[in-house]
This record gives sequence, structure tokens and C-alpha cells, in this order.
Amino acid sequence: MKRISLLLLTLIFSMATSAQNTNTENKVKALITESFDAIFSDFDATKIKDFYTDDFILLEHGEVWTNQTITDYTERAKTQTPLQTRHNRFEFISVKIEGNMAWLAYHNYAHWTLDGKETGKMQWLESATAIKTKDGWRLEMLHSTRVNNKH
Repeated sequence: MKRISLLLLTLIFSMATSAQNTNTENKVKALITESFDAIFSDFDATKIKDFYTDDFILLEHGEVWTNQTITDYTERAKTQTPLQTRHNRFEFISVKIEGNMAWLAYHNYAHWTLDGKETGKMQWLESATAIKTKDGWRLEMLHSTRVNNKH
């Protein structure tokens, strides 16, 4: 009877831990997708604080971008005419969570449209680190490498 109770307790703990890990994994994946939609598609720099830490850096194809660099980018992008629409798609390769830290690797695909017609597309191979703060999960670093493959 002790063995069955111990086995049952272990199984319940394992299921609870698995559900918690799945929930956390979904939160950090959403952090990636929602941040790209808000910041790089909608050009809303006010959302930076919702997704990035104060000392966030983006290593973008040989350049170092900060929150200020990204803010400046969004302000310039909003003035482009005609303004194209960016659509994002992600394929996650790996998500690892250890306590209050997460590490992700994924493919980032974007295509742009104007008046319903595709005007361009790009692909990146990216990695990210995130930390759990008092305000929730925030990205502290992204590393992005352009991929020249057609998708």
C-alpha cells in the first residue's frame, strides 16, 4: 500500500510539474510572438517595457540594438510611405526553462504586404533569453542571424 501511495504521489507531482512547465513554455513563446507583433509589426515602442528588460539588447546581424535603438527604429518605420504590413511566423526549435530563466531557439519568418500583395519576405535564426521579473516574463537578449533561404 505504501508503494502504491508513493507511486501515486510521484505521478501527481510529475503531472503538476509537467503542466506548470507547459504553461511557462507557452508564456515565453508568447513573449516572443507578441513582442514581434507589437514592436516590429505595429511599431509600438510603448510596448517595449511590456516585453523587454531595461538593459535588453538585440544582436541583430552584427549590430547591437538597445531599447532606444528599437524605439528610434519604430519611429522611423512609422513614417515610411506607403506603410507595409509585417506578418510574423515562428517555428520554435527548443525552449528550456530553469527556475526564473528561459532560453529559446527558433526560426523567425516575416513577410510584408501592401494592399494585400506580398512585397517581401525574410527569415532569421534566433535565440533569446528571458527572465521572470516581478512584472512577469521579460526578454533580456535576442540574437538574430539572417537566413538567405527562401521559405
